[in-house]
Order: sequence, then C-alpha cells, then structure tokens
Amino acid sequence: QVRLVESGGGLVQPGGSLTLSCAASGSTFTINHMAWYRQAPGKQREWVARITKDGTANYADSVKGRFTISRDNSRNLAHLLIDSLKPEDTAVYYCNAMAGKNFWGQGIQVTVSS
Repeated sequence: QVRLVESGGGLVQPGGSLTLSCAASGSTFTINHMAWYRQAPGKQREWVARITKDGTANYADSVKGRFTISRDNSRNLAHLLIDSLKPEDTAVYYCNAMAGKNFWGQGIQVTVSS
C-alpha cells in the first residue's frame, strides 16, 4: 500500500506561482510513475502531468510551459510547480502514484482569484 499526502495549495492571485508537494509513504519502493491530476468544479478529473522513476516528464497540452513536475526519489516526494496561474487553474489537485495499481491522495484545493 502507498499513502499520498498533498500540501501547498491555497488562494493565489492570477499571475502568481504555487508549488504543490506530494509525500509518499508505505511501499514507496513499488512506485513507478507519479502524476498530478485536477478536477475543476463541475468538470471531470483531468490528467495534468506525469513523471517516471527516472525523471522523464510529460504534460497535458493545456498546461505545457506553465507547469513543472519533479520528484525526489530519496525523499519520496513529488512536486508540481505552477507558474502564471490563471483563474481556470482553480481546481482540486490530486497526487497519483502507479505502484502495481493506482493510489490517490485526498486532494488539495487551489483557488486562483483576485
């Protein structure tokens, strides 16, 4: 089993930056990909970014150039740096880990508003 806990969300003004963190615990040695998803009000959960164990990153087209995913395998952490925040980035952001099966964090709210 893998437990994921997100942190770093909150209220941010448009144009600002934010870093979300995901701390993994449990059977972390089984984790391959880690990813971030988000779910905006009234919308389906969507994939945002993914990073492999060796650090290869992929991004959804909608966030490419503004989002940066990273991970620290030695500390079992994954991060999502979000630059140039827009109101449409408002969502609950979820950390995901693929470790034989999908594991999810509880989600963290990011609100972009002036």
